[in-house]
Amino acid sequence: MAKIAIIRISGKVDVVPDIKKTFEMLMLDKKFSCVVIDDKPEIMGMVKKVQDSVVFGEIKDDVLKELIEKRGKKDKKMVFHLHPPRGGLKKSTSLHYPRGILGKNEKINELILKML
Repeated sequence: MAKIAIIRISGKVDVVPDIKKTFEMLMLDKKFSCVVIDDKPEIMGMVKKVQDSVVFGEIKDDVLKELIEKRGKKDKKMVFHLHPPRGGLKKSTSLHYPRGILGKNEKINELILKML
């Protein structure tokens, strides 16, 4: 089963209560927190609900291994707190991929490596 990485890009200010609850269930409690989970339909429904505030995509095994080595330990739900990306976010944080960074992003592995 494929692993999906989800990174919260927006902060906590002006968040609608049902979106806030979804962030709590996904364990994305603060800006630049990342969670790695299995690709399941019920999880993807929650991700679709918050896709205007997160970046998500399939994570490669070598990037996952490096993320675990540098930022945490392997649990059932893997939660990591990352740095802001080195070199900044090159694209807009208010537009969806490919014009911006939000939503399903094919370059999520590069983004994670910049944030370690």
